[in-house]
Amino acid sequence: MTTMSQARPEGSVAEPAPCCTPSGSPAMSAARALELSKQFKAIADPNRLRLVSLISSSDGSEACVCDLTEPLGLGQPTVSHHLKILVDAGILHREKRGVWAYYSLVPGALNTLAGVLSESH
Repeated sequence: MTTMSQARPEGSVAEPAPCCTPSGSPAMSAARALELSKQFKAIADPNRLRLVSLISSSDGSEACVCDLTEPLGLGQPTVSHHLKILVDAGILHREKRGVWAYYSLVPGALNTLAGVLSESH
C-alpha cells in the first residue's frame, strides 16, 4: 500500500542509493595475497615465532641452528625444518659457513608484514 508521502510522480524512477563507497585504493593482487599468506603462515607457528625472536635478539642478530635447539627444547631436525619454512617464506636468510648454517632476519621482512596489518582501508 502506498501512502501519499511515498507516492512518486507518474513515470519517474527512483535512483537506488549506492550500497557502499569504493575505497579509492586498488585491491591487493592475488599473487601478493598468496605471498603474504605464506609469510603469515610461517610465523603463525609458536616455535617459528620463537625462532624469529631468538634470532633477532641474538648477538649480531644471527644464530646457528646449534644455538637454537636448547632454548626451544626441540631436536636439531625439527628446528631445521622450522628454519627452512621461515627461509622459504622470505623471513630468514640462511648462510652456510663450513658445516654450520647461520640464520638472520631478511631486512625489512617483518616490517612489511607489520605494514600490511597497520594499513587503513
